[in-house]
Amino acid sequence: MASVTVENVQKNFGATKVIHGVDIAVRDGEFCVLVGPSGCGKSTLLRMIAGLEKISGGTIRIGDRVVNDVQPKERDIAMVFQNYALYPHMKVRDNMAFSLMLAKTPIDEIERRVGDAAAILGLTQLLERYPRQLSGGQRQRVAMGRAIVRKPQVFLFDEPLSNLDAKLRVSMRTEIKELHQRLKTTSVYVTHDQIEAMTMADRIVVMHDGIVEQIGSPLELYDRPSNSFVATFIGSPAMNMLNGRIGDGGRDVELEGGARLGIGPLAGRPGQGVIVGLRPEHLTLGGSGESGINCEVAVIEPTGADTLVALHSAAGEITAVFRERHSFKPGDRITLTPHVMAAHVFDAANGQRLAVA
Repeated sequence: MASVTVENVQKNFGATKVIHGVDIAVRDGEFCVLVGPSGCGKSTLLRMIAGLEKISGGTIRIGDRVVNDVQPKERDIAMVFQNYALYPHMKVRDNMAFSLMLAKTPIDEIERRVGDAAAILGLTQLLERYPRQLSGGQRQRVAMGRAIVRKPQVFLFDEPLSNLDAKLRVSMRTEIKELHQRLKTTSVYVTHDQIEAMTMADRIVVMHDGIVEQIGSPLELYDRPSNSFVATFIGSPAMNMLNGRIGDGGRDVELEGGARLGIGPLAGRPGQGVIVGLRPEHLTLGGSGESGINCEVAVIEPTGADTLVALHSAAGEITAVFRERHSFKPGDRITLTPHVMAAHVFDAANGQRLAVA
């Protein structure tokens, strides 16, 4: 096993710069997830770690070795792709053993490694089947088995669950996490799905437009996002972002529409425009005080255990989550009271978090 260190890494495609000096340190044995919207550069960064893309600047280390000019096959990594990349004419056993055969590994060692990986992944009964005879989840396990048999220092996962249906994605998330807990191999996992990132990662790297917005554990990012982009990207349903300004005394925030939130002294000037972030679960129905937000019900989305309600307010669009069942109808007027201690405040000009003094 080994750490992965990315230092000031840049990538240009001609005159277009797509990665802008990224710094990431993945610890030995860590499961690190790169997450962000399409086009943010996460897959390009993963391919540079793998050696499939040349870097335009900076340094990549696997362990203590600089691998900028090292060929992919010599980096001691194994990659699991989105499309499985299995050989259709080979049985499962041969697909898993192929890289070891190319490396001229002794036959008995190949059999032992393939057998061990198949046992870990529940593939022992499927070794004589062809890929066309497998389900999507089974094919993905074969792809992971092919990576496991190599016993690499680092696993690289490039959106491996994107082609699976919703139920299978959930079960495969659990399988991959359990696999990592057993093997304890350093892993870098790319996804655009923040739920995957939250449930699987030891640490998450949030990327946007070729830069790293924030690095931290799932709950660190959820509880204390460093800016408005991270705040809205992490969490489902997304955080509500409401327009307001710092009050005259600097000790509260006045939302558009009149609600006043006693958030405390803020590191900003009175009258400064701010965005108040409120998670959907941090809104309570009712309240008549000055902190109450008057809303109009737009859409009700029952999910079974919870009810999601989309609302209009003068400060912005709001989504609230209620565990209790309510007989709301579109057009109803209701008041929501936020949990002020759970509110986040961001500068409206640059989106950066404003500290509470």
